[in-house]
Amino acid sequence: MKELKFNQPPCTGKEMEHIRKAIENGKICGDGEYTRKCNEWIREGCGTAGAYLTTSCTQALEMAALLAEIEPGDEVILPSYTFVSTANAFVLRGAKLVFVDIRPDTNNIDEKLIEDAITERTKAIVPVHYAGVGCEMDTIMEIARRHSLIVVEDAAQGVMASYKGRALGSIGDYGCFSFHETKNYSMGEGGAILIRDPEQCDAAEIIREKGTDRSRFLRGQVDKYSWVSLGSSYLPSDINAAYLWPQLEMAEEINNSRLACWDAYYEQLLPLQKEGVLELPVIPPECSHNAHMFYVKTSGIEERGALISHLKKHGIGAVFHYVPLHSSKAGVKYGRFHGEDRYTTKESERLLRLPMYYGLTLDDTSYVTEKIMEFYR
Repeated sequence: MKELKFNQPPCTGKEMEHIRKAIENGKICGDGEYTRKCNEWIREGCGTAGAYLTTSCTQALEMAALLAEIEPGDEVILPSYTFVSTANAFVLRGAKLVFVDIRPDTNNIDEKLIEDAITERTKAIVPVHYAGVGCEMDTIMEIARRHSLIVVEDAAQGVMASYKGRALGSIGDYGCFSFHETKNYSMGEGGAILIRDPEQCDAAEIIREKGTDRSRFLRGQVDKYSWVSLGSSYLPSDINAAYLWPQLEMAEEINNSRLACWDAYYEQLLPLQKEGVLELPVIPPECSHNAHMFYVKTSGIEERGALISHLKKHGIGAVFHYVPLHSSKAGVKYGRFHGEDRYTTKESERLLRLPMYYGLTLDDTSYVTEKIMEFYR
């Protein structure tokens, strides 16, 4: 029987070569040669004023909350259908979470519901680009402009994806990437924060360097460094960055490989969608996605569970995704759902993710779709 894991961390085969070089460089702590290379690749590729690797996307979001000067009593608008880190970053600063419903087509925050959730205490909007498919950012940015709000893009799943030709993570005031082992490009644990405003880059460096101006000292801009603001240790080891770097060098190849598998899944499962048996992902015309995941939507939670069990019997790892935050104990404590939950819970109970990773083959996708067809036939 064929065995297909749900995920395998990306690996090009050149990682050990670069890790060895990082060790030989004699600087394996933060901001070594490979960290700088990765920062530059992200900054140039996304067209932002600054880009800085962090130890995780969680900490990139925490940095964004600090840069946005989120304070106790502030409100932050976000979807409930997201990972807990999206919420925690702002709760840690004392903010109140205001969840709004998602769109049933993309599972992204419904931009039409944001404005009604704004109060005099609202400080930020946090769109989450689910599956590397961009939110309706023009509308979100226009709302933010009219109400003088900060936009923090949770683009954890969005590396190499874009909205109207602009890289996800580069449109809002701050953007946050993930390089966790489950993402398209990985350093094991890791992330990055993207900064749109050049004047915010110094503040980002200070926060990232434990609240000190050490980065300016290392560049020779000051003769000694000291504690100047709030901050923490958000710098990853250069060994982690060395693992990531060869993947960024092959980013197009990795992206194209994933897209080929995504397209194969879609084409092979399209007959089931036409029959009304399953629903497949929707990619709006203004969005270029990165094949971060391929999911199907079943009729409901019971059918999804049965399909997961069927695939497991045939050696295929398939999983559901987020349990909506507003239904959790902490979500009730730290937030509220504004308006009606028409789609968040409903869609979360139908969604099933199929194996997707660099190294998956077209034969693998055919095997998965064959077993799905078998389940429904």
